[in-house]
Amino acid sequence: MHVGMSTFFQNLAGGYTDQEVYAHEIAMADMAEPLGFDSIWAAEHHFDEYTMCPNVAQFLTYMAGRTNRVGLGSMVMVLPWHDPIRLAEEVLVLDHVSKGRAILGVGRGLGRIEFEGFRINMGESRERFVEYAEAILNAFETGYIEANGQFYKQPRTAIRPFPFQSFRGRTYAAAVSPESARIMARLGIGILIIAQKPWETTVAELNNYREIYREINGTEAPKPIIASFIACHEDASVAQEMYEKYIRGYSRSALNHYEFHNKGLADIKGYEYYGALARNIEKHGVDEFVDFLAKLQVWGTPDQVFEQIMENQKRVDAAGLISIFSYGGMPQELATKNMKLFAEKVLPRLKRQEVNGSVGGIRGRVTIAAD
Repeated sequence: MHVGMSTFFQNLAGGYTDQEVYAHEIAMADMAEPLGFDSIWAAEHHFDEYTMCPNVAQFLTYMAGRTNRVGLGSMVMVLPWHDPIRLAEEVLVLDHVSKGRAILGVGRGLGRIEFEGFRINMGESRERFVEYAEAILNAFETGYIEANGQFYKQPRTAIRPFPFQSFRGRTYAAAVSPESARIMARLGIGILIIAQKPWETTVAELNNYREIYREINGTEAPKPIIASFIACHEDASVAQEMYEKYIRGYSRSALNHYEFHNKGLADIKGYEYYGALARNIEKHGVDEFVDFLAKLQVWGTPDQVFEQIMENQKRVDAAGLISIFSYGGMPQELATKNMKLFAEKVLPRLKRQEVNGSVGGIRGRVTIAAD
Protein backbone atom coordinates (compact mmCIF):
# COMPACT_ATOMS: atom_id res chain seq x y z
CA MET A 1 0.00 0.00 0.00
CA HIS A 2 1.28 3.45 -0.92
CA VAL A 3 1.48 5.74 2.12
CA GLY A 4 2.21 9.44 1.75
CA MET A 5 2.19 12.37 4.13
CA SER A 6 0.88 15.87 3.55
CA THR A 7 2.01 19.15 4.97
CA PHE A 8 -0.92 21.40 5.89
CA PHE A 9 0.52 24.83 6.82
CA GLN A 10 -2.41 25.58 9.13
CA ASN A 11 -1.96 28.34 11.71
CA LEU A 12 -4.90 28.24 14.11
CA ALA A 13 -3.12 28.24 17.46
CA GLY A 14 -2.20 31.92 17.53
CA GLY A 15 1.06 31.10 19.31
CA TYR A 16 3.13 30.67 16.15
CA THR A 17 4.19 33.12 13.50
CA ASP A 18 3.64 32.14 9.88
CA GLN A 19 7.42 31.75 9.55
CA GLU A 20 7.44 29.29 12.46
CA VAL A 21 4.62 27.33 10.83
CA TYR A 22 6.59 27.12 7.58
CA ALA A 23 9.77 26.00 9.37
CA HIS A 24 7.79 23.29 11.17
CA GLU A 25 5.98 22.00 8.08
CA ILE A 26 9.21 21.86 6.06
CA ALA A 27 10.81 19.92 8.93
CA MET A 28 7.88 17.48 8.85
CA ALA A 29 8.28 17.09 5.07
CA ASP A 30 12.03 16.54 5.52
CA MET A 31 11.25 13.56 7.77
CA ALA A 32 9.01 11.86 5.21
CA GLU A 33 11.64 10.16 3.08
CA PRO A 34 13.93 8.97 5.93
CA LEU A 35 10.91 7.58 7.81
CA GLY A 36 9.81 5.57 4.79
CA PHE A 37 6.81 7.47 3.43
CA ASP A 38 6.22 7.15 -0.32
CA SER A 39 5.18 10.70 -1.13
CA ILE A 40 4.92 14.30 0.10
CA TRP A 41 1.81 16.37 -0.64
CA ALA A 42 0.53 19.91 -0.17
CA ALA A 43 -2.86 21.57 -0.63
CA GLU A 44 -3.48 24.93 -2.32
CA HIS A 45 -5.34 27.56 -0.34
CA HIS A 46 -5.27 31.34 -0.08
CA PHE A 47 -6.04 34.36 2.09
CA ASP A 48 -6.59 32.92 5.58
CA GLU A 49 -5.08 30.65 8.21
CA TYR A 50 -6.85 27.47 7.02
CA THR A 51 -3.89 26.41 4.83
CA MET A 52 -1.09 28.78 3.89
CA CYS A 53 0.37 27.14 0.78
CA PRO A 54 -0.66 29.40 -2.10
CA ASN A 55 1.79 27.86 -4.60
CA VAL A 56 1.94 24.09 -4.34
CA ALA A 57 4.24 23.64 -7.36
CA GLN A 58 6.77 26.02 -5.82
CA PHE A 59 6.81 24.14 -2.51
CA LEU A 60 7.01 20.71 -4.15
CA THR A 61 9.81 21.82 -6.45
CA TYR A 62 11.71 22.93 -3.36
CA MET A 63 11.10 19.51 -1.79
CA ALA A 64 12.22 17.80 -5.00
CA GLY A 65 15.69 19.22 -4.38
CA ARG A 66 15.66 17.96 -0.78
CA THR A 67 14.60 14.38 -1.58
CA ASN A 68 15.58 11.50 -3.85
CA ARG A 69 12.74 9.02 -4.21
CA VAL A 70 9.37 10.20 -2.81
CA GLY A 71 6.50 11.19 -5.06
CA LEU A 72 5.50 14.88 -4.95
CA GLY A 73 1.75 15.41 -5.03
CA SER A 74 -0.68 18.32 -5.17
CA MET A 75 -3.73 17.92 -2.92
CA VAL A 76 -4.94 19.82 -4.97
CA MET A 77 -4.16 22.60 -7.46
CA VAL A 78 -7.42 24.49 -8.00
CA LEU A 79 -7.61 24.98 -11.76
CA PRO A 80 -10.07 27.91 -11.99
CA TRP A 81 -7.65 30.08 -9.99
CA HIS A 82 -4.83 29.66 -12.52
CA ASP A 83 -3.82 30.56 -16.04
CA PRO A 84 -3.66 27.02 -17.48
CA ILE A 85 -0.53 27.65 -19.50
CA ARG A 86 1.36 28.87 -16.42
CA LEU A 87 0.18 25.97 -14.29
CA ALA A 88 1.20 23.48 -17.00
CA GLU A 89 4.68 25.01 -17.10
CA GLU A 90 5.04 24.88 -13.31
CA VAL A 91 4.02 21.21 -13.16
CA LEU A 92 6.41 20.24 -15.95
CA VAL A 93 9.31 22.04 -14.25
CA LEU A 94 8.49 20.03 -11.11
CA ASP A 95 8.40 16.80 -13.11
CA HIS A 96 11.73 17.50 -14.80
CA VAL A 97 13.68 18.51 -11.70
CA SER A 98 12.25 15.54 -9.76
CA LYS A 99 12.91 13.11 -12.64
CA GLY A 100 9.25 12.16 -13.03
CA ARG A 101 8.09 12.11 -9.41
CA ALA A 102 5.20 14.59 -9.82
CA ILE A 103 1.66 13.43 -8.99
CA LEU A 104 -1.01 15.88 -10.12
CA GLY A 105 -4.10 16.44 -8.02
CA VAL A 106 -6.61 18.97 -9.34
CA GLY A 107 -9.93 20.43 -8.22
CA ARG A 108 -12.43 23.19 -8.95
CA GLY A 109 -12.45 24.88 -5.54
CA LEU A 110 -15.03 25.51 -2.86
CA GLY A 111 -13.81 28.40 -0.71
CA ARG A 112 -15.81 31.56 -1.48
CA ILE A 113 -13.09 33.71 0.12
CA GLU A 114 -10.66 32.45 -2.52
CA PHE A 115 -12.88 32.98 -5.54
CA GLU A 116 -13.61 36.51 -4.34
CA GLY A 117 -9.93 37.21 -3.71
CA PHE A 118 -9.08 36.16 -7.26
CA ARG A 119 -12.09 38.04 -8.66
CA ILE A 120 -13.42 34.86 -10.31
CA ASN A 121 -17.10 34.00 -10.65
CA MET A 122 -17.58 30.93 -8.46
CA GLY A 123 -20.59 29.88 -10.52
CA GLU A 124 -18.30 29.30 -13.51
CA SER A 125 -15.96 26.94 -11.66
CA ARG A 126 -17.23 23.64 -13.07
CA GLU A 127 -17.06 24.78 -16.69
CA ARG A 128 -13.66 26.41 -16.16
CA PHE A 129 -12.36 23.28 -14.45
CA VAL A 130 -13.37 21.08 -17.40
CA GLU A 131 -11.92 23.41 -20.04
CA TYR A 132 -8.69 24.00 -18.14
CA ALA A 133 -8.22 20.31 -17.27
CA GLU A 134 -8.73 19.22 -20.87
CA ALA A 135 -6.22 21.78 -22.15
CA ILE A 136 -3.60 21.00 -19.50
CA LEU A 137 -3.85 17.21 -19.71
CA ASN A 138 -3.74 17.27 -23.51
CA ALA A 139 -0.66 19.51 -23.30
CA PHE A 140 1.04 16.98 -21.06
CA GLU A 141 0.56 14.33 -23.75
CA THR A 142 1.38 16.43 -26.82
CA GLY A 143 3.70 19.19 -25.64
CA TYR A 144 1.31 21.85 -26.97
CA ILE A 145 -1.54 23.65 -25.25
CA GLU A 146 -4.55 24.91 -27.17
CA ALA A 147 -8.22 25.56 -26.46
CA ASN A 148 -11.29 27.17 -27.96
CA GLY A 149 -13.79 26.91 -25.14
CA GLN A 150 -16.31 29.28 -23.64
CA PHE A 151 -13.96 30.42 -20.87
CA TYR A 152 -10.53 29.41 -22.15
CA LYS A 153 -9.23 30.32 -25.56
CA GLN A 154 -5.59 29.55 -26.25
CA PRO A 155 -3.83 29.46 -29.63
CA ARG A 156 -1.60 26.41 -30.11
CA THR A 157 1.53 27.09 -28.06
CA ALA A 158 4.49 24.90 -27.13
CA ILE A 159 5.04 24.07 -23.48
CA ARG A 160 8.72 24.11 -22.56
CA PRO A 161 10.23 22.11 -21.09
CA PHE A 162 8.38 19.49 -23.14
CA PRO A 163 6.77 16.68 -21.14
CA PHE A 164 9.00 13.61 -21.12
CA GLN A 165 6.41 11.12 -19.88
CA SER A 166 2.64 10.79 -19.69
CA PHE A 167 0.55 11.99 -16.75
CA ARG A 168 -1.97 9.20 -17.42
CA GLY A 169 -2.29 7.20 -14.21
CA ARG A 170 -0.86 9.96 -12.03
CA THR A 171 -3.60 12.57 -12.18
CA TYR A 172 -6.35 12.73 -9.53
CA ALA A 173 -9.28 14.99 -8.72
CA ALA A 174 -10.86 15.70 -5.36
CA ALA A 175 -14.41 15.25 -6.63
CA VAL A 176 -16.70 12.34 -7.36
CA SER A 177 -20.18 13.88 -7.34
CA PRO A 178 -22.79 12.53 -9.78
CA GLU A 179 -22.35 15.72 -11.83
CA SER A 180 -18.56 15.40 -12.05
CA ALA A 181 -18.19 11.61 -12.42
CA ARG A 182 -18.54 11.59 -16.22
CA ILE A 183 -16.13 14.52 -16.53
CA MET A 184 -13.47 12.75 -14.44
CA ALA A 185 -13.93 9.47 -16.28
CA ARG A 186 -13.70 11.10 -19.71
CA LEU A 187 -10.48 12.87 -18.74
CA GLY A 188 -9.01 9.63 -17.36
CA ILE A 189 -8.62 11.15 -13.90
CA GLY A 190 -8.47 9.10 -10.70
CA ILE A 191 -10.19 10.09 -7.47
CA LEU A 192 -8.71 11.62 -4.32
CA ILE A 193 -11.12 11.12 -1.42
CA ILE A 194 -11.03 13.91 1.17
CA ALA A 195 -13.81 12.62 3.38
CA GLN A 196 -16.68 15.11 3.83
CA LYS A 197 -19.66 12.83 3.21
CA PRO A 198 -20.98 9.66 4.85
CA TRP A 199 -18.91 6.70 3.69
CA GLU A 200 -21.94 5.04 2.11
CA THR A 201 -22.50 8.13 -0.05
CA THR A 202 -18.83 8.22 -1.06
CA VAL A 203 -18.92 4.52 -1.98
CA ALA A 204 -22.08 4.93 -4.07
CA GLU A 205 -20.64 7.91 -5.97
CA LEU A 206 -17.33 6.11 -6.46
CA ASN A 207 -19.10 3.04 -7.88
CA ASN A 208 -21.01 5.28 -10.28
CA TYR A 209 -17.73 6.86 -11.41
CA ARG A 210 -16.15 3.43 -11.92
CA GLU A 211 -19.07 2.26 -14.05
CA ILE A 212 -18.87 5.37 -16.22
CA TYR A 213 -15.08 5.05 -16.46
CA ARG A 214 -15.39 1.46 -17.78
CA GLU A 215 -18.06 2.56 -20.24
CA ILE A 216 -15.96 5.42 -21.63
CA ASN A 217 -12.44 3.98 -21.45
CA GLY A 218 -12.99 0.24 -21.73
CA THR A 219 -10.80 -0.40 -18.71
CA GLU A 220 -10.96 -0.23 -14.94
CA ALA A 221 -10.61 3.14 -13.23
CA PRO A 222 -7.47 3.88 -11.19
CA LYS A 223 -7.85 2.94 -7.55
CA PRO A 224 -8.59 6.01 -5.39
CA ILE A 225 -6.45 7.65 -2.73
CA ILE A 226 -7.78 8.52 0.73
CA ALA A 227 -6.57 11.58 2.63
CA SER A 228 -6.97 11.33 6.42
CA PHE A 229 -6.11 13.48 9.43
CA ILE A 230 -4.28 11.21 11.88
CA ALA A 231 -3.97 11.33 15.69
CA CYS A 232 -1.76 8.47 16.90
CA HIS A 233 -0.61 7.90 20.48
CA GLU A 234 0.36 4.85 22.57
CA ASP A 235 -2.11 5.97 25.24
CA ALA A 236 -5.68 5.65 23.98
CA SER A 237 -6.90 8.36 26.36
CA VAL A 238 -4.33 10.83 25.00
CA ALA A 239 -5.30 9.91 21.43
CA GLN A 240 -8.91 10.64 22.38
CA GLU A 241 -7.86 14.04 23.72
CA MET A 242 -6.05 14.69 20.41
CA TYR A 243 -9.26 13.85 18.61
CA GLU A 244 -11.32 16.19 20.80
CA LYS A 245 -8.91 19.13 20.57
CA TYR A 246 -7.22 18.87 17.21
CA ILE A 247 -9.24 16.70 14.84
CA ARG A 248 -12.36 18.54 15.90
CA GLY A 249 -10.37 21.76 15.67
CA TYR A 250 -9.52 20.95 12.06
CA SER A 251 -13.17 20.09 11.39
CA ARG A 252 -14.36 23.42 12.76
CA SER A 253 -11.74 25.25 10.68
CA ALA A 254 -12.99 23.46 7.54
CA LEU A 255 -16.56 24.47 8.40
CA ASN A 256 -15.49 28.10 8.76
CA HIS A 257 -13.24 28.26 5.70
CA TYR A 258 -15.67 26.55 3.33
CA GLU A 259 -18.79 28.07 4.93
CA PHE A 260 -20.58 24.72 4.97
CA HIS A 261 -23.22 26.42 7.15
CA ASN A 262 -23.91 29.15 4.56
CA LYS A 263 -27.27 28.46 2.88
CA GLY A 264 -26.37 31.04 0.24
CA LEU A 265 -24.07 28.48 -1.42
CA ALA A 266 -27.22 26.90 -2.84
CA ASP A 267 -27.65 29.99 -5.02
CA ILE A 268 -24.26 29.48 -6.70
CA LYS A 269 -24.33 27.33 -9.81
CA GLY A 270 -22.61 24.01 -9.23
CA TYR A 271 -22.74 24.24 -5.44
CA GLU A 272 -26.38 23.30 -4.81
CA TYR A 273 -25.32 20.28 -2.73
CA TYR A 274 -23.73 22.59 -0.16
CA GLY A 275 -26.93 24.55 0.22
CA ALA A 276 -28.67 21.35 1.28
CA LEU A 277 -25.78 20.64 3.63
CA ALA A 278 -26.18 24.10 5.20
CA ARG A 279 -29.87 23.46 5.84
CA ASN A 280 -28.97 20.19 7.50
CA ILE A 281 -26.41 21.96 9.72
CA GLU A 282 -29.02 24.57 10.65
CA LYS A 283 -31.39 21.78 11.65
CA HIS A 284 -28.96 19.69 13.69
CA GLY A 285 -26.43 22.28 14.84
CA VAL A 286 -22.83 23.17 14.07
CA ASP A 287 -21.38 20.91 16.79
CA GLU A 288 -23.06 17.85 15.31
CA PHE A 289 -21.56 18.59 11.88
CA VAL A 290 -18.13 19.16 13.41
CA ASP A 291 -18.44 15.77 15.14
CA PHE A 292 -19.58 14.12 11.88
CA LEU A 293 -16.62 15.50 9.92
CA ALA A 294 -14.18 14.63 12.71
CA LYS A 295 -15.40 11.03 12.95
CA LEU A 296 -14.47 10.48 9.30
CA GLN A 297 -10.80 10.88 10.32
CA VAL A 298 -8.46 8.43 12.09
CA TRP A 299 -7.30 8.40 15.72
CA GLY A 300 -6.26 6.01 18.49
CA THR A 301 -3.39 3.75 19.48
CA PRO A 302 -1.17 2.45 16.66
CA ASP A 303 -3.24 -0.73 16.45
CA GLN A 304 -6.50 1.22 16.34
CA VAL A 305 -5.12 3.61 13.70
CA PHE A 306 -4.01 0.68 11.52
CA GLU A 307 -7.42 -1.00 11.83
CA GLN A 308 -9.34 2.19 10.97
CA ILE A 309 -7.16 2.88 7.93
CA MET A 310 -7.59 -0.67 6.62
CA GLU A 311 -11.35 -0.48 7.19
CA ASN A 312 -11.49 2.70 5.08
CA GLN A 313 -9.19 1.17 2.46
CA LYS A 314 -11.50 -1.82 2.08
CA ARG A 315 -14.57 0.41 1.83
CA VAL A 316 -13.31 2.03 -1.36
CA ASP A 317 -10.57 -0.39 -2.52
CA ALA A 318 -7.98 2.38 -2.22
CA ALA A 319 -4.43 2.15 -3.56
CA GLY A 320 -3.01 4.51 -1.00
CA LEU A 321 -3.29 6.86 1.94
CA ILE A 322 -2.23 10.47 2.38
CA SER A 323 -1.77 11.07 6.10
CA ILE A 324 -1.84 14.49 7.75
CA PHE A 325 -0.25 14.84 11.20
CA SER A 326 -0.12 18.58 11.99
CA TYR A 327 -3.41 20.52 12.06
CA GLY A 328 -6.13 22.05 14.18
CA GLY A 329 -3.87 24.04 16.52
CA MET A 330 -1.84 20.97 17.52
CA PRO A 331 1.44 21.93 19.25
CA GLN A 332 4.36 21.37 16.91
CA GLU A 333 6.19 19.00 19.25
CA LEU A 334 3.08 16.82 19.52
CA ALA A 335 2.62 16.82 15.74
CA THR A 336 6.20 15.61 15.29
CA LYS A 337 5.66 12.80 17.81
CA ASN A 338 2.38 11.93 16.09
CA MET A 339 4.16 11.44 12.76
CA LYS A 340 7.13 9.55 14.20
CA LEU A 341 4.98 7.10 16.16
CA PHE A 342 2.85 6.45 13.07
CA ALA A 343 6.00 5.85 11.03
CA GLU A 344 7.38 3.43 13.60
CA LYS A 345 4.29 1.43 14.49
CA VAL A 346 1.73 1.81 11.67
CA LEU A 347 3.56 2.60 8.44
CA PRO A 348 5.45 -0.73 8.11
CA ARG A 349 2.22 -2.69 8.55
CA LEU A 350 0.40 -0.62 5.92
CA LYS A 351 3.21 -0.97 3.40
CA ARG A 352 3.02 -4.75 3.68
CA GLN A 353 -0.62 -4.70 2.56
CA GLU A 354 -1.04 -5.77 -1.07
CA VAL A 355 -3.67 -3.58 -2.73
CA ASN A 356 -2.93 -4.38 -6.41
CA GLY A 357 -2.56 -0.76 -7.36
CA SER A 358 -0.25 2.23 -7.25
CA VAL A 359 -0.45 5.98 -6.70
CA GLY A 360 0.97 7.94 -9.60
CA GLY A 361 2.86 4.83 -10.69
CA ILE A 362 4.63 4.74 -7.30
CA ARG A 363 3.88 1.59 -5.33
CA GLY A 364 4.43 1.37 -1.61
CA ARG A 365 8.02 0.44 -0.76
CA VAL A 366 9.36 -1.53 2.17
CA THR A 367 10.45 0.86 4.91
CA ILE A 368 13.50 0.54 7.15
CA ALA A 369 11.50 1.53 10.22
CA ALA A 370 10.91 -1.26 12.75
CA ASP A 371 7.44 -2.74 13.13
